[in-house]
Amino acid sequence: MAKHSDPDQTLMKMPSLRAVKSFVAAAKYQSFTRAAESLCVTQAAVSRQIRELEDYLGTVLFIRSGRTVTLSPEGSVFYDAAQLSFINISQAAERIRIKNPLRQPLVICCSPAFASLWIQPRLPAFLAANADIELTLIATQDFLSMEAGVQPDIFINKMSRVREGYSSTRLFHDVVYPVCTKKYLRNCHALATPEDLRDAILLDLSPYGRSQLAEHVDWKVWLSLHDVDVSSRANPVHQPFSSNDYNTVIQLAIADQGVALGWHHLVGDLVAKGTLVRPIPDEIVHKDRCHYLNVREDRSESDACRRFRDWIVGQL
Repeated sequence: MAKHSDPDQTLMKMPSLRAVKSFVAAAKYQSFTRAAESLCVTQAAVSRQIRELEDYLGTVLFIRSGRTVTLSPEGSVFYDAAQLSFINISQAAERIRIKNPLRQPLVICCSPAFASLWIQPRLPAFLAANADIELTLIATQDFLSMEAGVQPDIFINKMSRVREGYSSTRLFHDVVYPVCTKKYLRNCHALATPEDLRDAILLDLSPYGRSQLAEHVDWKVWLSLHDVDVSSRANPVHQPFSSNDYNTVIQLAIADQGVALGWHHLVGDLVAKGTLVRPIPDEIVHKDRCHYLNVREDRSESDACRRFRDWIVGQL
C-alpha cells in the first residue's frame, strides 16, 4: 500500500505558473496585447490570468492607463523574483536538453532581411537534412542588446567581433544593384544607364532601415557613386514610399511598384528565378564591408553548430 504524503505547503501556496508566465510577459512588454502575441494566446486570456494572479496575491500588479500598463511597486518586486526564476528554469532545461543526443538545440541570430530573404527559402532543405536539430531563429536589428539569458550559438551580421567568446569567419562582401520586375520595366521609360533611373520610381530604405544592411547606402548615395545627382531631375518624381523594413521594400518591387536597391546576397535568388530583373548592369561593390559568421567558441565543436556552419558556408 502506497504511503500517504502530506500536502506540500510550498507547492500548495504557489500561484499558477501559467498566470505567472502571462504576468512576466506583460511586465516585459508593458502591454497585454504584446504579451499575448509573444505567448501565442489571446489578449483576453492574458488579462484573465493576470486578474486571477492579482486576486490570489491580494494586490494590484499593474497600473492601467489606456492600452499601456506599468508595474505597481508590488508588481516590480514580484517581477524581479519571477523573471529570475524563469531564467533559472530555462537555463536548467537547456543544459538537460543539450545532454540529450536525440535533440540538438541551435540558436541562430541575424537581421530580419537576411532571415526572410536568404534563410527562409533554404530552411526547409536544411531541416529535412538535419531532423535532429531544433533550430531557433532570432531576427533582430539590435545585435548588441539582447534579453537576459539569450546567448545565440551563431550570429550572422556585419560585425567581425559581435561580442566576447565568439570566433568570426568572413562570408561575403556587399554588392548592390537596382532591381525591378519585367512588368515595371515594360511600363517604364527605357532604362539603360544610371542616369535613366532619375525619373523612375525609386523604392528606398529609411535611414533607420539602412542599419540592417549598409548604413550609408541609399538611392542618393548609390546614384552619386555613379555620378548621377538626383536633385538634377528635370521633372521631380514623387517618391511614394520608404520603409525601415527591407523585406517590405523588396515585396513592393515584386508587386511592380518601382525600382529597389538589391543587395546581391538577399535578391540574387529572385533575380536568378526571374522574379526580379536588373534593369541596368551597373552595381557597386563594397569589398571593405563584409558579412561574418560569428560562432560561440564554447559551442563551436558541437555537432549542430558544425553542421550549420558547414551548410551555410557551402551555400554561400
